[in-house]
Amino acid sequence: MERVDCQTLLEHLARNPIIASVKNEEGLEAALKSDVPVIFLLFGDVLNIRDMVARAHAAGKVVFVHMDLMDGLAAREVSVDFIARHTAADGVLSTKASLTRRAKELGLVAIQRFFLLDSMAIDNISRHLGPETSDLIEVLPGLMPKIISRVRLVAAGKPVIAGGLIREKGDVTAALTAGAVAVSATSPAVWEM
Repeated sequence: MERVDCQTLLEHLARNPIIASVKNEEGLEAALKSDVPVIFLLFGDVLNIRDMVARAHAAGKVVFVHMDLMDGLAAREVSVDFIARHTAADGVLSTKASLTRRAKELGLVAIQRFFLLDSMAIDNISRHLGPETSDLIEVLPGLMPKIISRVRLVAAGKPVIAGGLIREKGDVTAALTAGAVAVSATSPAVWEM
């Protein structure tokens, strides 16, 4: 399976806007059997990441590696180089703009994650987000439709993914109605909605 570009990713998400965020082997197995088109790998290490990406691709999934959560990788650009050269991951996600910027330079789809703790966090999005930093952004927690709408205004035209604490169909509907292109969730029940 060839790596997807941002447009192809958005087409997948238009058909099914649910992303399986997996944090352990059990979650990965469930995601591989589900109908979700995209998987965020929130666990793993330098020894098993290539295999997990290959398994996801074999199941027809688009797969992203969360750079901040991979054991054995430092928060440095060379870690993104490792993912690009030694795995077939479609992209990466990170809270660090330097890592998402490097991913874009290498032709990977880059998703920058923002934790919305207060109004200063929302202001930081517009200050730290340029066309070179990422292709999409993910905001957490994703249970704030009013805030998702506000983030879309400051996100420099980047598509927004809502993640974190999403458990019910109403949470998914509210996030999508507020303008998110997708939601990411660790709950298999959400993946089947």
